[in-house]
Amino acid sequence: MPSTTLAVRADEDPWTDEEIEQVHTELLGDIERLAAELKTSAVELREMLAAGVDGAGNDQADVGSNSLERDAEMSLAANQQLLLIQTEKALERLEDGSYGICENCGEPIGKLRLMAFPRATLCMECKRKEERR
Repeated sequence: MPSTTLAVRADEDPWTDEEIEQVHTELLGDIERLAAELKTSAVELREMLAAGVDGAGNDQADVGSNSLERDAEMSLAANQQLLLIQTEKALERLEDGSYGICENCGEPIGKLRLMAFPRATLCMECKRKEERR
């Protein structure tokens, strides 16, 4: 990955090439892991749907349990898909040099925040404001 200068807050040291590479590697690993989890979820959902949803031969508790399991699996898959998209976007920002800039106010997000949560798109102040809404 080419050397790039990323935004940092005034009280932070600039990103080192090693730190940038560490975040890059972590994001790539997350993409691979999430893609594999999505593939597994898709197979499990297909199997659940192929088993049928009509409940023929099952009592009401079995039908309810199967529905709950299917809904949980669908929710998990949707969450994995969202995380995958966020991770891919973070990787794109890292590669184009816009990584670390708050999407709301345009100020640096903060190096420590990004190292803890590499998909962050908002600085702490903007994130607090968003959560209060």
